Amino acid sequence: MTPSRDRAPLAAAIDTALVVAFVAVGRRNHDEDPGLAGLVATGAPFLLGLAVGWVVARAWDHPTAVRSGLVIWPVTVAVGLLVRWVTGAGTAPPFVVVATVVLGTALVGWRALGQRGAGGRGRGRLDPSSDHDERARAGGDGADDVHA
Repeated sequence: MTPSRDRAPLAAAIDTALVVAFVAVGRRNHDEDPGLAGLVATGAPFLLGLAVGWVVARAWDHPTAVRSGLVIWPVTVAVGLLVRWVTGAGTAPPFVVVATVVLGTALVGWRALGQRGAGGRGRGRLDPSSDHDERARAGGDGADDVHA
């Protein structure tokens, strides 16, 4: 496994925890049953969306990269809302806005903070590998590397 892929389980766990937190806080704010069944029923569409987002982004290759988060986020929201709509769950416009903003802030935000913590050079503290590092190990100096 490459250093990036070594971080995939942790990044997936962070993403999952953030989606579950979004659902739990939303349910609590609306005085809904705090039980596990309700949490699962409400969270399942977004967790499915998260899984689809990881596949679409191929996030296991660069799990902590902001660009991965920028793909995971809208796919998570779109699939989650689509599943909710198909199953007759709420998709009121204010909910769509809140879900989009909160999940975007969460799923992209932790990755951006990781990059900032790494001085903006790498893909984040959780993923210290970079193309420059890989080329240096392969014998190149990486001087002409361009980081997105």
